[in-house]
Amino acid sequence: MNVIIIEDEPLSADHLTALLKRVDASIEVMATADTIKKSVKLLAEKPNIDLLFVDIHLADGLSFDIFSKISVTTPIIFTTAYDEYAIKAFKVNSIDYLLKPIGIEDLRLAIQKFEKLRTAAIHHLNTEKIDTAFSILNKHYKNRFMVKIGDTIASIKTDDIIYFIAEDGIILLVTNAGRRYPIDYTLDQLEQLIDLNLFFRVNRKVLIHIEAVKKVNTYFNGRYKLSTDFLKEEDSIVSRERVSEFKQWLDK
Repeated sequence: MNVIIIEDEPLSADHLTALLKRVDASIEVMATADTIKKSVKLLAEKPNIDLLFVDIHLADGLSFDIFSKISVTTPIIFTTAYDEYAIKAFKVNSIDYLLKPIGIEDLRLAIQKFEKLRTAAIHHLNTEKIDTAFSILNKHYKNRFMVKIGDTIASIKTDDIIYFIAEDGIILLVTNAGRRYPIDYTLDQLEQLIDLNLFFRVNRKVLIHIEAVKKVNTYFNGRYKLSTDFLKEEDSIVSRERVSEFKQWLDK
């Protein structure tokens, strides 16, 4: 497998190269680049690369600018010390999104994901099936959310969140202890980032975790009302147009 590393920190590039060799000794790092300008030139010269590792923050800007300057169809694994770019990363043809410092097990899983995608592409030659394979393998669920508590930053595990709610123009995550924290996502964005087998958008304001639903009661006009902690009655109503999908979600 031939790869290119786009990374503006030499130590990080060397670390990733060493990890790749530990994961698979046959992986060859063909070249590296540390700026958008160099990356565009490099990718124009070396189109037959199997996989790209791309840091988001480069010396001359965000690496997303590379893909606005040159068409790149090579699968990408993004690397970064920040997680706020996940949504944008997955709009590019990315395989995974690795947070620094990169661990060998996370890297191994990302490589395995790429290999599955490559195998799927070999066996399904038409574009529609390949796009489907990309869609399935690109699913990346957030395991945690960064929140501000006073002057400090804390990490909240997604497993500890019972629902997200839109209030007064902001989105709040609510933990199973009832604590509420504002986050910089819309509910639509969250639906792209979290496991929808576990969360469901019951109405325009609330995205709730399955474990938070203690009881489901019938409600007038064909709707349901949920019994759950920390959620006001008016916010616990499953909207009429979502009832059928909600029943399917409960029965998964």
